[in-house]
Amino acid sequence: MRLRVTHELPGDAVAVARMLADPAYVDAKVRASGAEERQVDVTGTVDDAFTVTTRRSLPTAQIPAHLAGVVGTGIEVRQVEAWEAPGRDGARTGTVVVEIVGAPVRVTGRTALTTSADGTSTLTYDGDVRAALPLFAAPVEEAAAQAVRTALDAEAAVARAWLAPGVGTPPPADRPAAPHGEPAA
Repeated sequence: MRLRVTHELPGDAVAVARMLADPAYVDAKVRASGAEERQVDVTGTVDDAFTVTTRRSLPTAQIPAHLAGVVGTGIEVRQVEAWEAPGRDGARTGTVVVEIVGAPVRVTGRTALTTSADGTSTLTYDGDVRAALPLFAAPVEEAAAQAVRTALDAEAAVARAWLAPGVGTPPPADRPAAPHGEPAA
């Protein structure tokens, strides 16, 4: 199943890349996805190529009940984003792999970060969701794609809050980030 998610973010590609390579931001976005446990690792530098690896344990609340037996009461998600060195304008491309440990589901694709004429950025994830389950592949792929979209939307909300003028820091640990321009609860 094809999956394409695009988010518009305030700030140019250089500022957004700086955020994407910041371990504190990465921890905040993983926490916002509902992770019960998490691990974050950033290697390389924002001035060159860098790789962001996360592991998170999530409840299966987003998985339809009839498919929960495939993954159990919780899932562990491993995500690797490998960003290439920036172009002259700060734009970047990279690869992304998302694996659900213990389940036959994998997302692979490309990422792109570009700056628009108005100085904002576009962050795009474009890939394929594959489930190796005969008879059940399509509904599992649909459920996995929806879970990935939901997680990326939560991450984008954290990014917008992070990039807001005068912010640049994560929200307190006891509350999730609010979408850009909206107060947090």
